[in-house]
Amino acid sequence: MATTPPNAPDAPEALPTQPSVPYERNTRLSSILPPLIFGTATFNHQYNSDPFALDTVGLVSSALTHGIRAFDTSPYYGPAESLLGAALATPFVRTTFPRSSYFLLTKVGRIAAAEFDYSPEWVRASVTRSLQRLNTDYLDVVYCHDVEFVSAAEVLGAVKELRRIRDAEHSVRYVGISGYPLDVLGDLAELILRETGEPLDAVMSYANFTLQNETLAGPCGIGRLRAAGVDVVPNASPLGMGLLRREGVPVGALGDFHPASRELRGAVRAASGFCDRHGERLEVIALRHALESWLEAGAAVGSRGDPASGVPWVRESNEQVGGTKLGVSVIGVSRAPELEKTMLVWRSILDGLEGGRETAIKAGRWSRAYEWSWNRKRAVQILKEGVQEVLGDWVDYTWASPPPGFVNQKGVNAGADETVRAGKDKPKATVEEVDAPWLTPAASPEPTEGGDEVRDEKSIPLR
Repeated sequence: MATTPPNAPDAPEALPTQPSVPYERNTRLSSILPPLIFGTATFNHQYNSDPFALDTVGLVSSALTHGIRAFDTSPYYGPAESLLGAALATPFVRTTFPRSSYFLLTKVGRIAAAEFDYSPEWVRASVTRSLQRLNTDYLDVVYCHDVEFVSAAEVLGAVKELRRIRDAEHSVRYVGISGYPLDVLGDLAELILRETGEPLDAVMSYANFTLQNETLAGPCGIGRLRAAGVDVVPNASPLGMGLLRREGVPVGALGDFHPASRELRGAVRAASGFCDRHGERLEVIALRHALESWLEAGAAVGSRGDPASGVPWVRESNEQVGGTKLGVSVIGVSRAPELEKTMLVWRSILDGLEGGRETAIKAGRWSRAYEWSWNRKRAVQILKEGVQEVLGDWVDYTWASPPPGFVNQKGVNAGADETVRAGKDKPKATVEEVDAPWLTPAASPEPTEGGDEVRDEKSIPLR
């Protein structure tokens, strides 16, 4: 894909500057965060042999023109922050999409596969580095990354430091945590509320609202987080870290990292065969189910931010799709066709929401798009139930995180944290590059094949 977005009007005056998101210090995140977030974990060598060879500038530009207004990243995702920052710094983006028109979400605390540092010194250094990499004066949301790998006291300390930065320096606007085990996320949300008197703005969960595992929607998930005052709960990794694919879990340069057992993988293969027999692909049903169902299931901890329209250069407001809160999801792509097809799926999902018929007609789309979307939703629901019958006892199963025997190797790799504590709250250049980091499960995107080409059969169909 070229580094200029598709269907861009030729005349400069045809590219009006996009409006800013209304924000004041007391604005709740749930009133402005978009319900679809572009995850940049794909801008990493775990899913792509050479992330620098990806057209990240074109992907980010195209995402913006299709209405996406939020990008999730992390220092742990290899070069992702730098690549995203460079894409957002192009003249086209700076002219057409001012910083105030989109959200940047990043993380602190995870340095490498087995190295974590939640100290206030490292939190400050990490925020400073993210600001520099992303070419911005502020970060909309900063999560403590994969909180189950450190102690509750460390998480509490990191949250307090992020809030200090928020209040004193204003370079952070909202503070949250991310991780996998729902009991840990619930414990920490309750602890932080109890100890500080202030709830978390966001808790990002991954692989907990999928075809295989829907526990995030239940009392141990958003029920408990909502009771702890958490404002927004984004759902990431709708394919369960790549488990819910016809081809099986992704195996990149670092080998097979997925924690699913041989038995669970076998059950998923059987479920994939079930989908094949009904003319569908497992990953298509998984993606559509997660995105579509979470809009409603996650609404209590969702947002009224404007959704991406899915149509180039067409802005859509929350009011146009019903005006209610919508559950927030994180997607990830590596190449232009994946993005374009994902946005077609997203557009079809929006057509099925309240007001979808009227919105379609006003936008000049097919007047029966609403009806088609609802029929597709029913078909996906039927196949979802069939998949879960095949999965049997593996439905709502969760794997251990961290794995048994995990030991935090902080300070072993390069003495990076000592470097920060010794001086100026700014890491050395050695901290800029982490040796072969594993892709974090949090915000894990739909995995893709390495190399420059992906066969159509492995892409998301146009539906």
